[in-house]
Amino acid sequence: MNYLDTLNNKQKEAVLNCNGPLLVIAGAGTGKTKLLIYRILHLIKQGVAPENILAVTFTNKAAKEMNERLSKLLEYEASEISPRTGENRRPFMSTFHALGVHILRSHSSQVGRTRFFSILDHEDALSKIKRAMKEAGVSKDQFEPRKILGRISREKGKGSTVSSFIANANGFFEETVAGVWKHYEKILVDSNAFDFDDLLLETVKILRNNELVRESYQKRWSHIHVDEYQDTNPVQYSMIKLLSSDSQNICVVGDIDQSIYSWRGADFTNIFTFEEDFTNTKTVILEQNYRSTETILLAANKVIEKNINRKEKNLFTDNGLGEKITLYNALDAGDEARFIASEIITLLQQGVSPESMAVLYRANFQSRALEESFLRNNVPYQVLGVKFFERKEIKDLLSYIKFALNDKDFESLTRIINTPKRGIGKATIAKIAAGQKDTLNAGTTKKVNDFYKKIETIKNIIKTSKTSEIIKSTLDISGLTSDLKQQKEEGLERLENLSELVTLSQKYDHLTGEEGILTLIEEASLVADQDNLKEKSGGVKLMTVHASKGLEFDTVFITGLEQGLFPHNAGNFSDESKDDEEERRLFYVAITRAKKQLFMSYAQIRTIFGKEQINMPSEFLNDIPTELLKTDEKSDDTGYKYLLDF
Repeated sequence: MNYLDTLNNKQKEAVLNCNGPLLVIAGAGTGKTKLLIYRILHLIKQGVAPENILAVTFTNKAAKEMNERLSKLLEYEASEISPRTGENRRPFMSTFHALGVHILRSHSSQVGRTRFFSILDHEDALSKIKRAMKEAGVSKDQFEPRKILGRISREKGKGSTVSSFIANANGFFEETVAGVWKHYEKILVDSNAFDFDDLLLETVKILRNNELVRESYQKRWSHIHVDEYQDTNPVQYSMIKLLSSDSQNICVVGDIDQSIYSWRGADFTNIFTFEEDFTNTKTVILEQNYRSTETILLAANKVIEKNINRKEKNLFTDNGLGEKITLYNALDAGDEARFIASEIITLLQQGVSPESMAVLYRANFQSRALEESFLRNNVPYQVLGVKFFERKEIKDLLSYIKFALNDKDFESLTRIINTPKRGIGKATIAKIAAGQKDTLNAGTTKKVNDFYKKIETIKNIIKTSKTSEIIKSTLDISGLTSDLKQQKEEGLERLENLSELVTLSQKYDHLTGEEGILTLIEEASLVADQDNLKEKSGGVKLMTVHASKGLEFDTVFITGLEQGLFPHNAGNFSDESKDDEEERRLFYVAITRAKKQLFMSYAQIRTIFGKEQINMPSEFLNDIPTELLKTDEKSDDTGYKYLLDF
């Protein structure tokens, strides 16, 4: 079968539109990933060199899926396109941050770094903010470090630099942030480090300020694709606009109805401005859903149609009407959790696999009652967000390698110089940081020198060894292996995790020398919650609605549908209508994760901050037509009842 014959008419229209700006409004479950990879395949079959194609998305999981699916397609079509698909002639598919790292590694000197720069996680960035506050004379009692870091992060996401922010600072808080930011920026440069936001902002600086560099990437990537376009922030929009301004061959795929990340800087109006910034834009709207039943889609359409800031569309499907949506009125959070556990047990007994089910909640605190009930009833589950790369032993090991590559990485030095314990205290570390090693006594000097000899050995191994061998050697040289072996059961569990890191690192062994270990560290630094979701872990998935974006499950439970919880209160938004619309979009996302069955629940009483609250059902429930819901009251031996009572 011709690959184009597997597409519906709207998908085919987008795939065949090879040149010029293309905006695809892709509703939930409408096959946007298929569209993207088939469009890339079509471009290659039309003669575009694979290495001239760029595809950018938001998570490693999404980028990996696109890569794997495209590889299978290219292999299937190899007879026609094999001369163009050698090992080094592949489309460049990555996340925005990984794209930034790729460009920064090649041009780091232009922004005051070396190619071995460190990428700070949130914990490291917060540590440097505290140091910057101290240098700026700002008390932690007066201002919360996380709040200052959050403000700097939001400003960087808008494209602001420290100098532009200082010039426009208005009021005491902004002036305080400006002063801290100035010191923070110097600390980053001195540490040869970038935080997550810098990976985008500094890349845009290079592309904007260096015409030769910009033109080289414009020439390299003549055809650009952007997934989840509604989630781009201003600096990401600038990056894509700079890269595509010459050829104008840019395809963006997004859906305003699934824009749920304004709190981290995403701006869905980029979809509206796209048609203004790129003249002669072709717009295609995908409405045929391949995921959910008709009942689920009817509910989703009714919920989202109330929003004003959107491009109108109505999802439809050929999947059939399906089961009605179950609504449960719980007495309290415990009752709600018991009901969900009971329903899951019934489904498991019917042969439904646990990994095909998910329980979604608006706030993380809701997972506690659910976990307690699942444990009590022996329901297997996995909580999304427990990150492999955030485990202490993994961060310790990688910090040895990061410091060997970048001896200005003070956070890594602080973490490892006394791990395992070497009798090196904080005062000694402070003297080392201040360049006062010569003031140490003889005993301490020997301990410090022994540590640096280990680092030098690791540094030499990095230059000549495969990635997995670097990990194994660092484990032994650092002393982590022998130390953990002495810690009995807990230590052995940590060693098992480090053993898993060795296994994981083997996939980078084909890269030479430093490139393999740099790639491993980069991916470890940029890993997202979904990247840690083991699809075959054998458990029901528990996660926030935000974390569920991009995922799908046969059966979905949406919990806590109470006014004030879901939708959340307006909070810090200055424009309440905007907040209301985002909450509605979030509910729409939750509904459209379900393929076959959807359960919704709310509690009449819920304890929050130690205080019992009597709740009204969520206003969103009023938007779902009653004929789509199970309204018959039913009870069983457990006392559970399905009620329509709002």
